[in-house]
Amino acid sequence: MQASSRWAPPGGTLGRIVAEAEHRARALEARASELDAAAARTSAGPSLEQALRAAPGVALLAEVKRRSPSKGAIAELLDAVQQARAYHAAGASAVSILTEPEHFGGSVQDLLDVRAALTIPALKKDFHVAPIQLVEARALGASAALVIARAVSSERLDELLRLGRTLKLELLVEVRDEEELERALAGGATMVGVNNRNLETLEIDPATSDRIVPLIPADLVAIAESGVRTRADVERYAAVGADAVLVGSVLSASGDVSDAAREFTGVARRARG
Repeated sequence: MQASSRWAPPGGTLGRIVAEAEHRARALEARASELDAAAARTSAGPSLEQALRAAPGVALLAEVKRRSPSKGAIAELLDAVQQARAYHAAGASAVSILTEPEHFGGSVQDLLDVRAALTIPALKKDFHVAPIQLVEARALGASAALVIARAVSSERLDELLRLGRTLKLELLVEVRDEEELERALAGGATMVGVNNRNLETLEIDPATSDRIVPLIPADLVAIAESGVRTRADVERYAAVGADAVLVGSVLSASGDVSDAAREFTGVARRARG
């Protein structure tokens, strides 16, 4: 595939985090048999894709987020279950649970706790670069897992998408430009997130979603990510056809999580394509 020849391993912040993710994935291989067995016996989480499609307006995918490479500490002491409950009560369609430990302060225990306490769909948000990580996500009962197109080759992206279908684990494929969207579509992605943040430089360009979201086929779920700080931002991305927005830092940093989350719900959805 032509897109494959243009891919090169990521640099900058993303390159460092991907290298750490690859190290964690290698460590998981020692537990492969255990994870395979757990994945086989664990019920699949409620569908993220269906929840986002079913929202009456632009769906809110609300993130449990303690810190980030760009902002540092956000809410180091937050309780994942309390946060997820507040999001659910405010009308969020689903929650995103960061499980990356070093840069985001997350853990797989957060995901386990939220899955045990709530029926809301849960996205396992991490740097998934190897098949064993998707097996772990399925074993944890995640509804879906994030795969960042920039972080993996076209061949690996296709492999992860195939494995997700086999595991009955939904995948949200994150892109930031037309070439990455091409790769995601070629692999059969059904949910596409457009990240306004360049993960190599950490710079945000809000126009990224303006440009890429309209290119996503109308039968797929399109999600605008990063830099969504106000209701006006939701309205902006609704205007170009976003089905959902992913909101993290501004919610986790707010004094009243439920009130903050409600500000991002109820925006009318517009047709795309």
